[in-house]
Amino acid sequence: MLELLVGGVLMVNKIKKRDGSIVDFDKKKLVTAIFKAAESVGGSDLNEAEKVADLAIKYIDQKFKKDEIPGVEDIQDFAEKALIERGHAATAKAYIIYRHRKSIERELKKFMGVQDDLKLSVNAVQVLERRYLLKDEEGKVAETPSQLLRRVAKYIASAEFKFGGNESDVKYYENAFYSMMSNFEFMPNSPTLMNAGTELGQLSACFILGVDDNIDSIFDSVKFAAKIHQTGGGTGFCFSFLRPKGDFVKSTAGVASGPISFMTVFDHATNVIKQGGKRRGANMGVLHIWHPDIEEFITVKQNSGMLENFNLSVGVDDAFMEAVEKDGDYDLRNPRTGEPVRKIKARRLFNLIAYSAWKSAEPGVLFMDTINRENPTPEYSIVSTNPCGEVPMPNFESCNLGSINLAKFVDIDWSKSPWKKKINWKRLKKVVRFATIFLDNVVELNNYPLNEIKESTLRHRRIGLGIMGFANMLVKIGIRYGSDTSFEVAEEVMKFITEESRKTSHELGRLRGPFPGFEKSLYSGKYDAMRNATVTSIAPTGTISMIADTSSGIEPLFALAYMKHVMDGTKLYYSNEIFEHILKVRGLYSQELMQKVIESGTIQDIDEIPKDIKDVFAISYDIASDEHVRMQSAFQKNTDLAVSKTINLPNDAGAEDVEHAYMMAWKLGCKGITVYRDGSRGAQVLNIIKKPKPASAEVKPALAKLQE
Repeated sequence: MLELLVGGVLMVNKIKKRDGSIVDFDKKKLVTAIFKAAESVGGSDLNEAEKVADLAIKYIDQKFKKDEIPGVEDIQDFAEKALIERGHAATAKAYIIYRHRKSIERELKKFMGVQDDLKLSVNAVQVLERRYLLKDEEGKVAETPSQLLRRVAKYIASAEFKFGGNESDVKYYENAFYSMMSNFEFMPNSPTLMNAGTELGQLSACFILGVDDNIDSIFDSVKFAAKIHQTGGGTGFCFSFLRPKGDFVKSTAGVASGPISFMTVFDHATNVIKQGGKRRGANMGVLHIWHPDIEEFITVKQNSGMLENFNLSVGVDDAFMEAVEKDGDYDLRNPRTGEPVRKIKARRLFNLIAYSAWKSAEPGVLFMDTINRENPTPEYSIVSTNPCGEVPMPNFESCNLGSINLAKFVDIDWSKSPWKKKINWKRLKKVVRFATIFLDNVVELNNYPLNEIKESTLRHRRIGLGIMGFANMLVKIGIRYGSDTSFEVAEEVMKFITEESRKTSHELGRLRGPFPGFEKSLYSGKYDAMRNATVTSIAPTGTISMIADTSSGIEPLFALAYMKHVMDGTKLYYSNEIFEHILKVRGLYSQELMQKVIESGTIQDIDEIPKDIKDVFAISYDIASDEHVRMQSAFQKNTDLAVSKTINLPNDAGAEDVEHAYMMAWKLGCKGITVYRDGSRGAQVLNIIKKPKPASAEVKPALAKLQE
């Protein structure tokens, strides 16, 4: 179907999409596609792209009758012909390569059985198919990506009925929730995506289970963890209250086997439970620095195959850190009696922790006094965290998380105007408010795996709104990760998010009622109500950032370009779209240059790339360890719970560099720290083809990627 334009030129009015549907033809999309192809070979003339599009439309007019509707492939075929006709052979080649790549991606999605109605990346579709999209009894995908998000939005919005809302109110929130998820401005944690609106209905990512010094408590926790892992959640445990190895056991007149032996039971149980049929369980194991078995705990993962389903962290107190500074002694105490059993040089123990982390990336360190000083519900002390360390909370509580994609709130703008003017604060405020309501609704609707967890969770209603896409946001506005300006951005943006989320929680507290433990919380006397004891936490966002096609959590970029082998050996090249755009605008983009980037990993030693681009596009191992720590600290200043981040160290870093990072993190107010020295683990989650120098390449240890 064609319509008459001024000047007697006929233009396409309707086109047939690949799925057979008929839609309005949008010339702008054709012009944009042609212009992008031109940019990739150094072109910059938008007017010429318009002329090429007009010529393509003329060819279509000549072939199709008035009552005939061309297909998408017809449009693209004639665009190629028009490019060649007007002398743009290089652009035509780029356009053909682009079409070929998209064709392969469509075939890949079809092979996975996914009807991609949101035009997602192949990586995103692959993640959705493996973990999130509902499947029928034969294991075939039974929903599209948009249907998944609509399922989640509809169910979470239904909580409004509990607070007096009507159908109109529920629909309003459903549409608001769907909008921010389908625009990838916000994504909830994995269990919410998996289970919302299903019979399972367990929506939280993080749980802390208590482990007391008796057989019933220990094996109850093993059972409870198995139930939680089946629903997609991760668990944290503190084993500090189990008596040490060799201690007297009155009931049997024997001796205790110690916490490490019981941890292996938890580890084996986790190994045979696959979370919801979609992902393996993840655990955090904590032992406090005063426990007599602390040395065995620190070194246990230096042995291959030990506690592979655990992340380990040593819980240290201020007294220990001060003793390290003074080279003083520190008492190890029997948790059964509370009595000291021996003294140890604090610095020697500190050296052992640092050496083990240098060698095997574990254990991490938790600063327990810092955590409990900032605990808004001090009646319930905190002894452990979730698997990635971003949610310290009391035993038998759960927390649901969600992350805002900061990259969606800025445009590419490398002008010299102040960075604050480049952020869409109005839209960010709106998304923060809706996200806070969303997460509070999750607390209300969650199908808790245990009554004790339900009671404890509802007592404080902790939620953890965090961020992802921070590194992408920085490069879009021309700021280097690790610069003083980047720390300022981190502090100010997180302050804004926490303040707006707290305001929303305050309003919800007035409307829906405060959390039951409010009167005994630190908010009592400062506010008349508060719905949630905490509102913010920064998670690693492993898979949800892949769905949103953005950078993970607050981590720097890992790689600017990489290659992926698919199907029958076909190679697909991927690159950071912001980096690619900047190169194209500057007339620098070429396949040869991108190949160099893939092979080098970093761009710092590539002569063809100007200094200002190198300065902005720093990747993880271009960034000094002190800058990593300062970034974590900058976010922690305005985050209620904690911050999950890896401190990357180059391969040639020494154990003393790990010690320096630990001490710096403690003094800067971090609640915990995880270091990763490049090459310290045999298998890394992320790798590049080649590194020009020893440097850190992994963004998170393997287990951390399992948990959002």
